[in-house]
Amino acid sequence: MNEMSPIIDAHKVGVTFKVDGGTVEAVRDVSFVLYPGQTTALVGESGSGKSVTARAVMRLLSKRATVAEATRIDYKGKDMARLSEAEMRKLRGDRIAMIFQEPMSSLNPIYRIGVQLSETLILHQKLSKKQAWQRSIELLDEVRIPEPDARVNQYPHQLSGGQRQRVMIAMALANRPDVLIADEPTTALDVTVQAEILHLIDDLKRKYGMGVILITHDLTVVRQFADRVYVMQHGEVREHGPTEEIFANPTNPYTKRLIAAEPTGVANPIEEGGDPVLSGEGVRVEFSLRKGGFFKGTTSKLIAVDGLDLDLRKGETLGLVGESGSGKTTFGQALLRLIDMNDGRVKFFGDAIEAFNRRQMKPLRSRMQIVFQDPFSSLNPRMSVRQIIEEGLVVNGIGRNRADRYERVKQALREAGLPDTITNRFPHEFSGGQRQRLAIARAIALEPEFILLDEPTSALDLSVQAQIIALLRKLQREKGLSYLFISHDLKVVRTLCHRVMVMQYGKIVEQGPVNQVLVNPKSDYTKRLVRAAFEIAT
Repeated sequence: MNEMSPIIDAHKVGVTFKVDGGTVEAVRDVSFVLYPGQTTALVGESGSGKSVTARAVMRLLSKRATVAEATRIDYKGKDMARLSEAEMRKLRGDRIAMIFQEPMSSLNPIYRIGVQLSETLILHQKLSKKQAWQRSIELLDEVRIPEPDARVNQYPHQLSGGQRQRVMIAMALANRPDVLIADEPTTALDVTVQAEILHLIDDLKRKYGMGVILITHDLTVVRQFADRVYVMQHGEVREHGPTEEIFANPTNPYTKRLIAAEPTGVANPIEEGGDPVLSGEGVRVEFSLRKGGFFKGTTSKLIAVDGLDLDLRKGETLGLVGESGSGKTTFGQALLRLIDMNDGRVKFFGDAIEAFNRRQMKPLRSRMQIVFQDPFSSLNPRMSVRQIIEEGLVVNGIGRNRADRYERVKQALREAGLPDTITNRFPHEFSGGQRQRLAIARAIALEPEFILLDEPTSALDLSVQAQIIALLRKLQREKGLSYLFISHDLKVVRTLCHRVMVMQYGKIVEQGPVNQVLVNPKSDYTKRLVRAAFEIAT
């Protein structure tokens, strides 16, 4: 490695942000190197400065950010910290590409997937529209998206979270860049696809001699795919070195704590034979998929949820697991009447609600809450933290007065593991993990009886994940909350859920107590999920 010239050589990277009452030093004196054909990992907890460091390399920081004078980021003899914006535009998306943490906030909701993929190909490779469209289909196929010739005509909201992330990966790799910055590239992906995508990036890295900066909190991924590791905390590098050395002999206490962190514990005990809080019978959801042009196109039906039944009791956590596109989120949203069903019955505390309109559902909304998978797209960027959490209290008439509501906002923040002094800040000022905790705070502020948790820990590092699991258990124990927990992280499902339902292609392939299904799975599909989650994929 020493005989090669680094493709990126960053020295003394420093970034400060202007906030109410002063400044925050987000990154302080960070130096790292990236070699061709190598993967450098930046790891650490939410808010440690990993993503800010990457955005400093790409020059994608907000106007509130100030880069330190001493910062130097060398790329092929050029200091990117000093390049003009026009020069950086030529590099971004062409020679240096980035996969962002939240795909829904990076994809334009009003353009088809093919149009967005074609844009970068036309701009940088000067392809015709027809050539770019065909190449877009090939790229979707390369990142394992099924029926790419149909998906290329769809809009971002019609894809699952994992499929959207794969579109982002296809977009980043379209021009075969020299450097790929992957900011939590597998956050939204299930365990089996996670392994496929990481192997895909690794294969392309070796094939094209690409350098990869991998930003992640998943140490299993780091151990498998990174050549060098930089451990960050509070904006500083605590420890760095070859991956094998860091894992075999960590010297910093923070690194030791990160390596030792794993979801632990079991679900709270529940009473047997209670009445269902939420039940579904024969729930069916269909979508129409259009293929081809406006005049010659054909339409086909996609059965996302195929006549499923579910019963959730008071104080119970039911896990819903499966790969991206299996119908987990669609099923959950249909049960909460957030999307229309084609057939089936839904009861909430014994009352049939499948035919309720928006006005009839409104009194129930405070009692049934949801924490979405992608926190950035579910938090209004123009609203402060206080406004985001207080909005639901105002709409549902909760709280005696403004002062009482403000106290409830601060209490919810504390319960979600956040300081109550951040009420005047905005979503873009927080890391991905902190934004997810804001979403949880917003849900629990309304004191609901049921919460749909759609991948609530996917954006969180292991130590914060453990805090959120402990928080969810505590709230459940104290308030008798019921959770429908949608996840691809079987390690979290094992520690938090009482029962689990495994979904594939809109059907339930296996269900039962967590210990039974995850310890002794019966179906081949469940066996493959369990193997990918608990054994290191090779």
